[in-house]
Amino acid sequence: MKLLYLNPNSTASMTEAVVIAARKALAGTAPGTEILGWTNAGAPPAIQGPEDGAAAVPGLLAQLPRARAEAVDAIVIACFDDTGLDEMRAAAHCPVLGIGQSAYAMAGLLGLRFSVVTTLAVSVPVIEGNIRRLGFAPGCASVRASGLPVLAVDAGGPEVCARLTAEAEAARRDDGAEAVVLGCAGMAHLHAALSETASLPLIDGVAASARLALAAAQTVAGSARG
Repeated sequence: MKLLYLNPNSTASMTEAVVIAARKALAGTAPGTEILGWTNAGAPPAIQGPEDGAAAVPGLLAQLPRARAEAVDAIVIACFDDTGLDEMRAAAHCPVLGIGQSAYAMAGLLGLRFSVVTTLAVSVPVIEGNIRRLGFAPGCASVRASGLPVLAVDAGGPEVCARLTAEAEAARRDDGAEAVVLGCAGMAHLHAALSETASLPLIDGVAASARLALAAAQTVAGSARG
């Protein structure tokens, strides 16, 4: 199987971190699975709000012919806003998942009421809209902005981890969350560090999407053989 992570923004370091996290999620469980990562050159350096998302969609769609030529078995949109998910699904030759969508689905499979901890307040309406549109609103306790820009999260560090941990604890204490969804692709590389101090489960959309994208690709392949 060949899984492709498409980063809607133009920051290559985020693409690399996402690919590492996805490979780690499947390590030892899916031998032979190849995980690729492509960066949307020419897009905004971070997707922060609907305007950035809209600007990124043409570049994502432009990569679909190459994805078909590479015969990828599933595509994952590596932005928590699930940028261009509907447009990509309609045009792609294979299953397309978003890391946000995958995180919500994983929380639902675990039966846990979740809160999302994301970056800036401008992203909250986008995420809330996605949760409603995808049918996950009954299981969502809240969407909370940490106030951290995407690229600050990607850079990491103790202060970033402390801020995200504080917001996760507030979700548990104030919103009744049973799990916290990490609401940014740039948080994937912080999952291990944050889990050391979190008092509730943390769901990383990159890891969730790797497992679910593989299952989706295998399902499609099985149907084709049948």
